[in-house]
Amino acid sequence: MAEATVTVGTRVGELDAAPRRGAALGAWDSAVTSYYLIAGAMTLLVTIGLVMVLSSSTVYSLSATDGASAYSVFLKQAQYAVLGVPIAWVASRLPVRLYKRAAWPAFLALLGVQALVPFIGKEVNGNRNWIVVGGQSFQPSELLKLALALWLAAVLARKRHLLERWQHVVVPGVVGAVAAVGFVLLGHDLGTALIIMVLVAGAFFVGGIPLRWFAVAGAAGVAGAIALAAGSANRVGRITAFFSPDCDKAGACYQTYRGMLALGSGGLTGVGLGESREKWSYLPEAHNDFIFAVLGEELGLLGTLLVVGLFGVLAVAITRVVRRHTDPFVQVATAAIGAWVLGQAVINIAVVIGLLPVVGVPLPLVSAGGTALVTTMLALGVVMSFARQEPGAAEALSARPTVVRRSLAVLGRTRSRRG
Repeated sequence: MAEATVTVGTRVGELDAAPRRGAALGAWDSAVTSYYLIAGAMTLLVTIGLVMVLSSSTVYSLSATDGASAYSVFLKQAQYAVLGVPIAWVASRLPVRLYKRAAWPAFLALLGVQALVPFIGKEVNGNRNWIVVGGQSFQPSELLKLALALWLAAVLARKRHLLERWQHVVVPGVVGAVAAVGFVLLGHDLGTALIIMVLVAGAFFVGGIPLRWFAVAGAAGVAGAIALAAGSANRVGRITAFFSPDCDKAGACYQTYRGMLALGSGGLTGVGLGESREKWSYLPEAHNDFIFAVLGEELGLLGTLLVVGLFGVLAVAITRVVRRHTDPFVQVATAAIGAWVLGQAVINIAVVIGLLPVVGVPLPLVSAGGTALVTTMLALGVVMSFARQEPGAAEALSARPTVVRRSLAVLGRTRSRRG
């Protein structure tokens, strides 16, 4: 009897656990999973970024303002983050047909603006990639990335049955992409040009370009990058130093060396939030391109793994949108945006940990930089719009009660119990 009781009890437990496992699997297969994964990962990355910008920029802010404020960089970043929230929310509510209509005019307009940047732009650290309007500076190349992603999606989706013929790939897709890269390179911004190339590769891959053409494009891209690097003594010095076994740690390899010191001193749990030593003017660009090093120093390996994990969540969600959506425009645009954001994150982290030469790209959603932050949030808002329009997603979202409705329901039940 005891054995029978145990057996029955065990099987009842298994039967009870089966629906729970099924419910968990059903939640993962839900049409709105991609939407919430993107929204959650973006929110956490922006929050971590604000905390780390505050911690890593105080010394720089004091120096830049002659001691007037230790929070000038953080407050500016926070303003852009607050601005990016409603922009991303509105972008997530717009229909796909609106993005299709805006693809051509947005790309042509921003391509024209980018063409003017080398002549009227502001130079920062050797790169002329900024335009000052009304006392505020912004990077047109950041918005150009999003416009290019949508434009390539419109072009490749329309020509998807003709992409076996190279003429339909080159015109207008390759021509437009080369124009975008070329205008950015006129301002000597090699880092942004590399990210745009990654974006284009992601769009072409999902768009259905034959794989044999990627080998040709890759060879041409490597040759072009070498030629561009050879045209700048600064770039040649950085690349040569990277491959040198005895690089001058006080000269060409100084920034990489200080970044590695920051990561190494963080250990497993870090030296503590706000306790970084490298931010005291030892590590250049501590709040920008090398913020990942300060994060590793203050929050340790666990902090860096958290950030890498959140980018992994974004990768999973973006892949889900590409695989689950039926519209070729959405698939290509999502792949292009994902290649941009995730590719930039990989390049930034690889630079900080010493796997790549310093190319000067920020960590998306985390590094200081207002235009980059708002534009990345806008781009992810676009992907959230696509996720909301996955098959079955609109019905699932409309079936879920809003926060207000849930609150009113709880209040109603409470009053009925009291009555």
